[in-house]
Amino acid sequence: MFFLPLFHRLQGRSCLIIGGGATALRKLRWLIRSGAQIQVVAPVIDPEIRRLAEQNNIMLLDRVFEHADIHADLTLVICATDAASISEEAYALSMQHRVLVNCVDRTDLCTVIFPAIVDRFPILVAISSMGQSPTLARTVRGWIEQRLPNALGRLARLAGALRTDVKDALADVDARKAFWEKVFGGPAAELAMQEKMAEAVAMTRAQLADETPTGSLVLLGAGPGDPELITLKGLRALQSADVILYDKLANPALWEYARRDAELIDVGKIGPREAIFATPSGDQSEALQKPRESGTTMQARINAKLVDLARGGKQVVRLKGGDAFIFGRGGEELLVAQEAGIAVEIIPGITAGMGASSYFGIPLTHRDLSQSVRFVTGHRLSDSVYTDWPEMAKPRQTLVIYMGLVTLPTLTRELIKAGRDGATPAVLIENATLPAQRAVYGVLADLAARVEAAQITGPSIVIVGEVVSISTAVPSLGGWLRHVRSNCPGRPRTLPDAPAEPVQPFQTGADATSRECHDRNFQPHCENRACGKHA
Repeated sequence: MFFLPLFHRLQGRSCLIIGGGATALRKLRWLIRSGAQIQVVAPVIDPEIRRLAEQNNIMLLDRVFEHADIHADLTLVICATDAASISEEAYALSMQHRVLVNCVDRTDLCTVIFPAIVDRFPILVAISSMGQSPTLARTVRGWIEQRLPNALGRLARLAGALRTDVKDALADVDARKAFWEKVFGGPAAELAMQEKMAEAVAMTRAQLADETPTGSLVLLGAGPGDPELITLKGLRALQSADVILYDKLANPALWEYARRDAELIDVGKIGPREAIFATPSGDQSEALQKPRESGTTMQARINAKLVDLARGGKQVVRLKGGDAFIFGRGGEELLVAQEAGIAVEIIPGITAGMGASSYFGIPLTHRDLSQSVRFVTGHRLSDSVYTDWPEMAKPRQTLVIYMGLVTLPTLTRELIKAGRDGATPAVLIENATLPAQRAVYGVLADLAARVEAAQITGPSIVIVGEVVSISTAVPSLGGWLRHVRSNCPGRPRTLPDAPAEPVQPFQTGADATSRECHDRNFQPHCENRACGKHA
């Protein structure tokens, strides 16, 4: 059975609802929004229906349904009752009078059906399973709702306000289409969705009058690795970009969200002293590779590229791993764009330190263990000019160290020398939030040795602090926290030996009982009763 999807104008039209329960209430709310003239007939009517009837001039008939209730002057009949006989009668009478009819949960007795609706008025999306599975239709609606911003309707209102102006200025249909695509993917659209409609209208009119192309720059945080951790706003930016400049920390899976005609440019710093500008295929787009360049010089070339593209009228996205403003060069790129007079939007991302800690069940703050968190870069930790080791070594704070793999021996040694307890729990997490993620646990005094033994090579985050003891990847460490709580205000000076091997977070859900125990050094304390190794 196939139902052709149509949007029906019901404003001022007579509609009848048979039934007065919860189902009738749901249908009533949609009819009210449509502006229909409504009658409800039922021997028992829900109090909420009565309230809505008083507010919206709805006629209530407190009685059983009668055949005379259905007549040719009606546009739509909705039968929202469990009584099969009434549904069959309502359908037959509606067909006799050529009236549209919907009998709830009886597709065979319907000439129209109600879809699951995503409401971003005046944008409406209707989803139907043709009556096969209303639950599936609602599930699909949820998926779509996650992708469509709540403020989407404001874009439609922006277009409605300027539709005549654009039509008068651009006679060609294709030209109008191209213009609106630019508007919906540019800064005017963001202004509209931020309820700055006057500014959005003014900017759109300026674009219509000005033949000079208007470009813009978005500094977009891609998140720590898992492509599903990018924000909805970030997805919109990717989908509307003319050019995307990305680095090696941005997950290639995000390219799937780009337009097919979008240009993708790799500006990743491949080695410590070289940068390459290339397409995803690996072919250099320009002769921009210069070995032995300093980091400052490499970044200057990226900055110049961003400015040139935006000045050429392109909608440019600078896609950066994590958050653009946490140990990235986002701040420098922002200043350069501002100096060039380019419109810039910043879309934050989940920084790698937060993603890594969350995926391994490590809270960065905890009332019993840590009252502050400090984000630092390992690139500076070996330079005494930039490092205040006594401040770094203060107890009851969490250190999150980016790019600390190479300098790990130095930073652990200096922290202990400055007063941080060598028994403080610590962990290095490699490839955080990705399928290949792994962690090496230890204490401050031995973490560097454990990491060297594990042969870690990928992008890494180091976390130092008592909160590491809570990690879901090592259940037996949870006893440490219980010890802390039972011995407050003092804190224990020792900790059980941490696992020697890298570990993955334990599974949860249906497979939790069959997971292999990674906590082999904690056999007497193993909480995984189903692993069969520690009975």
